Amino acid sequence: MIEARQLTKRYGEKTAVDGLDFVVKPGTVTGFLGPNGAGKSTTMRMVVGLDTPTGGSVTVNGRHYAQHRAPLQEVGALLEAKSIHPGRSAYNHLRALAMTHGIPRRRVDEVIELAGLGSVAKKRAGAFSLGMGQRLGIAAALLGDPQTVMLDEPVNGLDPEGVLWIRNLLTSLAEEGRTVFVSSHLMSEVALVADHLIVVGRGRLLADTTVRDLVREAGGDTVQVATQDPARLRDVLAGPGVDVTGRIGSEELRVTGLTAREIGLKAAEHGIALFELSTRQVSLEEAFMDLTRDAVEYHGSAPGTETVESLGRPA
Repeated sequence: MIEARQLTKRYGEKTAVDGLDFVVKPGTVTGFLGPNGAGKSTTMRMVVGLDTPTGGSVTVNGRHYAQHRAPLQEVGALLEAKSIHPGRSAYNHLRALAMTHGIPRRRVDEVIELAGLGSVAKKRAGAFSLGMGQRLGIAAALLGDPQTVMLDEPVNGLDPEGVLWIRNLLTSLAEEGRTVFVSSHLMSEVALVADHLIVVGRGRLLADTTVRDLVREAGGDTVQVATQDPARLRDVLAGPGVDVTGRIGSEELRVTGLTAREIGLKAAEHGIALFELSTRQVSLEEAFMDLTRDAVEYHGSAPGTETVESLGRPA
């Protein structure tokens, strides 16, 4: 379990992480989301003691990272896949890590096979592609068979087979009861593997929720209905947890708290004809963009829309 309490990090006048409170629980995949510059990497670095908090604290399984007697066996982290000596082979890199942490040699062979590195294990890591570097970084993170796994953008550079491998790996680690904390900009992948989400923007916590709830709050469970008798349908659908909205004089209603099937059955029960019955589909990406709209630090613009402010004053 990873627990942050009022976690704060400042660099001079810049506050990168601002009073974060969250818990990453075992047995689930927790996605760590936020725009560029939101403080995700800084937060992850503080988890493993690479950066010292300005205020607050963060612990892994009840202790600060440095207090663990065998930290590599407590938490495995991938923060920078290419942070290895380029002249060292993949096998020797993992073997050196194992020797300095009291990990048996057979575990090196196990993670090489797990990460699909068998054919390149004796090759220099400096010649690896980005994808192979990612696999080696993940193999190193798993070397100590840790209960907590923390990966920063693990699918960077991976081909479709590698992405599927990561997806299955994260799910299986969580099913084994491990704590899995993953940052990514690929919302489609997060939606497929994460159960829980921690979303930050400008260093602050924006959401601590589930994928389902975040999408629902963005209108993902909204059903649009059109009928000649909206007032009567509203009365029929009324109930605990059901919200029905619509403009006065309009035949269209928006309903949350009921599925399209449930609405259709209720309408048929009371002989109310429906002209339209459709569920609004909202992706995790749309929900994320909606939530972080005011927390984006770096904005792009479409070609041809440059302004004096974006280009600087003309000479």
